[in-house]
Parts: sequence; structure tokens; C-alpha cells
Amino acid sequence: MAGHTENEITIAAPVDLVWEMTNDLESWPQLFSEYASCEVLSREGDTVTFRLTMHPDENGKVWSWVSERVADREKLTVRARRVETGPFEYMNILWEYEETPDGTRMHWTQDFAMKPDAPVDDAGMTEIINRNSPIQMALIRDRIEQAAGERRTAPSRPA
Repeated sequence: MAGHTENEITIAAPVDLVWEMTNDLESWPQLFSEYASCEVLSREGDTVTFRLTMHPDENGKVWSWVSERVADREKLTVRARRVETGPFEYMNILWEYEETPDGTRMHWTQDFAMKPDAPVDDAGMTEIINRNSPIQMALIRDRIEQAAGERRTAPSRPA
């Protein structure tokens, strides 16, 4: 059995700003509340390999792993996969962006399977992701909408 989740949110901001901020990996610790650090290990064209480290969990354990993201700006998609899988047999994530009359719709699809010795099974991880993704998406929305507001109200410079 495998896990599958889908979560989405609409952000009242232009797609260019949403794309820029959500694909600036070095700023993820300021965009997400769960990441303590994000270290870019390599960039080759539209492919970025990076290490994410989370804040300690309730038991003091720090989770860290290497992932790879391939961005397709033209299609407004990003495909990511864990390179160091940790407790997962695999974890694949698809980020999709769509311009809407209300702003930018951001949709995350996560497909994964847990290893037999993982601390939770597929159903447990599905529950965790479906509980946490909306929280993180709301934080991202709020931070991007704040940045959009600041850009709209920034004084223009004389020519």
C-alpha cells in the first residue's frame, strides 16, 4: 500500500511572486515553520539538490534528508523526490501553480511509501501530511500575501 495526499491553497498574489518565493530554497526556513535550515548542494539548470533539516520533533529528534527538485517554469510545475529517503521507501512531490481570478492556486501532490521499520505506516503518514500541509500552506500564503502588499505599497523611485 502507498500513501497519496493532495492539498491546495489560493494565494492572493501574482504567479511570478508565488513562483519566486516558493522556489527560493535558501529562504524556506523563513517561509515554512518546520524547517530549521535548507542547504543547496548543487544546481544544474532547473535541477536543485538540497538538504532540508527540520526543527527537533517532540522527542528531540532532528530529521534531515536530501531532495532533488526539477522546476519547469513554462508549465508552472516542480517535481521533487527524496534522494536520501530516511523512513520512506520513496517520496515524490508535485507542485503545481495556476493563475486564477483570485490569485495563484498552489497544489501539492505527494506520493510515498513508508519503510516497514518507519515510526509510522502509510496511513499514519498520510494523516500527518494532511494535517501539516494546510498549516504550512497557510503560512506560505500569509507570508507571500504580505510580501505582495509590501511591493504594492513600496514608494517608487524617481527616474
